[in-house]
Amino acid sequence: MSWNPAIEPDCPNAGSLDALETMIIPRARDLGGFEVRRALPSPKRRMVGPFVFFDQMGPADFLTGNGIDVRPHPHIGLATVTYLYKGEFQHRDSLGTNQMIYPGEVNWMIAGNGVTHSERTSAETRANPHGLFGIQTWVALPEKDEDTGAAFEHHGKAELPFIEGEGKAVRLILGNAWGERAPVKTFTEMFYADAVLDAGALLPLPENHEDRGLYVVEGAIEIAGDRFEAGRMMVFRPGDAITIKAGETGARLMLLGGETLNGPRYIWWNFVASSQERIDAAKQAWAEGDWAHGRFQLPPGDTAEFIPLPER
Repeated sequence: MSWNPAIEPDCPNAGSLDALETMIIPRARDLGGFEVRRALPSPKRRMVGPFVFFDQMGPADFLTGNGIDVRPHPHIGLATVTYLYKGEFQHRDSLGTNQMIYPGEVNWMIAGNGVTHSERTSAETRANPHGLFGIQTWVALPEKDEDTGAAFEHHGKAELPFIEGEGKAVRLILGNAWGERAPVKTFTEMFYADAVLDAGALLPLPENHEDRGLYVVEGAIEIAGDRFEAGRMMVFRPGDAITIKAGETGARLMLLGGETLNGPRYIWWNFVASSQERIDAAKQAWAEGDWAHGRFQLPPGDTAEFIPLPER
């Protein structure tokens, strides 16, 4: 995924719920017939746990021949997470990975000191009308791991813990929560989960994490009598017991959080780092474009084009 300039999310008054620290309402941005809603970073909350970037992609419908083409671009200092509800992506990266991702699966790419990747709709999918709907996030790496080597993991639906019963179905994508642990390698304690709730179903937030938030993808929820519609992210105060109740038509949520990092993170374009110097070094390396011997290489099989370094 690649950073695109966007209007910053709105952070209205949190209202009467004492446990709610911040409410974020992403503003939609049209990227040429494809809508993106960005919840993180926001003016009042740059991160939730280690999560430093959170985009809702779509839902969007494409005619035959059309699709997504995110050209090769670089990352440092983070791990990217792609999770889809509908559609597919073909992921290629400079490690040589060529991996499709479908709904309920997870692509986890550790950028570390530097990686380049692209995301495109496959030729097979473009042959017919199709849709796309999902969430893309970045997880900032701890300072001691920012220079780790790049790596990639893919896990299918069957590999991810799935908790079902009492009107709820929860897939744990990253980290640990509700007594389960996902198989993805992480560098700090965190949790990231997809929850589908029937009308009136109850789901407690994990209590074993310092920072906790949720994003309402579809439907509506109630917390302590306050109602929250789709397209809102809530971040809660540490230590408070929170139970979510689905509204009259049910709800779909993404729940996220975890251990906070030892300091803020700089974000510029697709680079995340604990210092401006790291950002500047990555900018210079990408601008040099030495794909054969430099810090960044282009993904094998996708070398005909790339996203140039922005001017600002």
